[in-house]
Amino acid sequence: MSHGNGTARRELCIAIIGAGPGGLCMGIRLKAAGFERFEILEKAGGVGGTWYHNRYPGCACDVPSHLYSFSFEIKRDWSRPYAPQPEILAYLQHCAAKYGLLPHCRFGDAVRRAHWDEAAARWRLELASGRTVTADILVSAIGMFNEIALPDLPGLDSFAGTLLHSARWNRERDLAGETVGVIGSAASAVQLVPEIAKRASRVHLFQRTANWVAPKEDEPYTEEQLERFRSDPAFARAVRQTIFDSFGGPALFDKVRPDVEAACRASLAVVKDPGLRARLVPDHPWGCKRPLFSNDYYPAFNRPNLELVTDPIERVTPTGVVTRDGRERRLETLILATGFATTRFLSAIDVTGRGGLAIADAWSDGAQAYKGVATAGFPNLFMLYGPNTNSDSILSMIEYQADHVLRQIQRIEREALAWIDVRPAAMAAWNAELQRQIATIEMWQAGCTGYYRAPSGRVVTQWPGSMPAMQRALSSLDEEAYEAVGLPR
Repeated sequence: MSHGNGTARRELCIAIIGAGPGGLCMGIRLKAAGFERFEILEKAGGVGGTWYHNRYPGCACDVPSHLYSFSFEIKRDWSRPYAPQPEILAYLQHCAAKYGLLPHCRFGDAVRRAHWDEAAARWRLELASGRTVTADILVSAIGMFNEIALPDLPGLDSFAGTLLHSARWNRERDLAGETVGVIGSAASAVQLVPEIAKRASRVHLFQRTANWVAPKEDEPYTEEQLERFRSDPAFARAVRQTIFDSFGGPALFDKVRPDVEAACRASLAVVKDPGLRARLVPDHPWGCKRPLFSNDYYPAFNRPNLELVTDPIERVTPTGVVTRDGRERRLETLILATGFATTRFLSAIDVTGRGGLAIADAWSDGAQAYKGVATAGFPNLFMLYGPNTNSDSILSMIEYQADHVLRQIQRIEREALAWIDVRPAAMAAWNAELQRQIATIEMWQAGCTGYYRAPSGRVVTQWPGSMPAMQRALSSLDEEAYEAVGLPR
């Protein structure tokens, strides 16, 4: 097959980093469009991404489950309104198998570095196995929850007991009868602490900052409800649409904040000890940090075997944790519920673009992209769940991004382009407007958003609009925003 301009059509070779929801969605879209030459490079032993790695007790989604499946593969029989991790992982495994992605997946082979070869106009990827992969197009689907965050604590590496990170859980590990320390009090801690407190003889929760924890309507579905979801697809779709319509991006957050804070305070009232209750009240507005949901977290503090420690940690010893008051709590297991380096995105990998530009240097002021999917100086590189795309249901957001990336890839093929690269001016204009909108969102200006902000202070994770606004932004091809270079003739 040849193009009208006389060049032979090449079959594009595409590399996708990550087999989580983003990589799977991209693969499904590529196959449907007739692209078969792609590899999904995954450091883990299977598909699922964050849902593969996070297997701690109590792990669940904080987006209603009826919205947490792809629109082209709706799952109707979730066991409860907020799906637990094993169900989500099983769903993603189902998608990979049903859509024929497993032959394209390369498991247990992390990408160590990615280098743009200007002469060949291709990406060269060096893998942990020593293998090298070359590709015309590189799609990063590593998202926000890729590189685990470790607390900077003196002596951490000296701890002689069992050290676990919530995102690298050991399922074989039974904490029954043990004395356990947990560092962190955000998303993963809120889910795992109530569960491990049922097994361990003693749990010490080291809290640096109190967080708002809102209740959620999460009664498991009855058999009758499940039967209706299964037998009536239109009903299940209507439930999904109602949930979708109830999200309104951060503007809605600002509006509902007083109601949510009141609900959090009402939940907190179950904690019987008034002094303990006071230490669980945050000093920042709800929405300033990542919203947290649990019906079990506050009640767990009525257990005699759970201690809240608010004295700052001074150091970790081989036998436990010493706080600033000089007291050592001796521990058999120490759990780091410290989450991810959420602001790193693709800079978690050594990536170099045009002129040898390292992505870490390009992003020295914080990660940025054009519409979240392309970053200047890195041709034929597209990102899913990239900078400033975090909002509401990420599965919906990923679909809009994957569709947009597919159209860019189709353009490269259709017009016989060697490469396209977003223009710095287009990216700068997009980001200036984005940051202007972010600055109007009151709750993100309250000074507690390390989760959202790069060290420079820029909010690099959040999308300030709604899901439909993202879909509209990504609906055009934006040829004028890209520099395009044709294949040599």
